[in-house]
Amino acid sequence: MTFFSDAYAADATTATTVAPAGADASVVTPPSEGQALMMNIGMILILGVLFYLLMVRPQQKRFKAHAEMLGGLGKGTKILTQGGLVGTIDQIVSDHEVRVDVGNGVKLTLMRSYIVGRYEDNLPMSSAANDDSKTKKDKSAK
Repeated sequence: MTFFSDAYAADATTATTVAPAGADASVVTPPSEGQALMMNIGMILILGVLFYLLMVRPQQKRFKAHAEMLGGLGKGTKILTQGGLVGTIDQIVSDHEVRVDVGNGVKLTLMRSYIVGRYEDNLPMSSAANDDSKTKKDKSAK
């Protein structure tokens, strides 16, 4: 508390020594306790709103979109898991589990929450662009 009062005192003495003759000597006044409290509460509210807008809301949107995507998956959908496995949904075991065929007759039972998305939606843009250019060349060659 001493730090603030010293700072305001230094500002007030500087202002009075620099102020021209006949000017108001009380140029710098510290805020009252009530004003300081309201400024602090206002800053906390602003930080809370920014935290919500920048972190909580986008995360809620991502969770909602992921839940909708998981709800739309069905048998025969080609998927990508968090571990990087690519497979096709063979059977929906329960609300929380699916059986995935990863090739060569290997079937895994996975939790739905470990599915990142559809395989086609997660392809890198560069390879998708290369595939498009190849198909265009193939069509033009015919």
